[in-house]
Amino acid sequence: MGAKRASDLELQRLYRAFATLDDPVEIKALMEDLCTIREVDEMAQRLDVAFRLDAGESYASIQEKTGVSATTIARVSKCLNYGAEGYRRIIDGER
Repeated sequence: MGAKRASDLELQRLYRAFATLDDPVEIKALMEDLCTIREVDEMAQRLDVAFRLDAGESYASIQEKTGVSATTIARVSKCLNYGAEGYRRIIDGER
C-alpha cells in the first residue's frame, strides 16, 4: 500500500511556500530539500519539453535530442494544450 495523497491543507501549505519565494536561490534550496535530484531533473526536463513543443519541435526530434520518453512528451503536450496553463504562463513569461 502506497502513501496516501496529500491533504488539501498540505497542498495549500506547499503552494504558499513557493508563493513566498521570489529568489531563484531560495527556490533552488527549497526544491533540493523537498525533492530528490531525480525529481528535480525530471521536472526540469518536462519544462524543457514544453518549451520545445511550443517552438514547434516534433516528438521524434525532442525524444532524440533529450532522451525523454514519448509518453512523457505526450503528457507534457496534453498539459500544454489542455491543462491548467502552468506551462503556458512560464513560456509566455519568458517571451
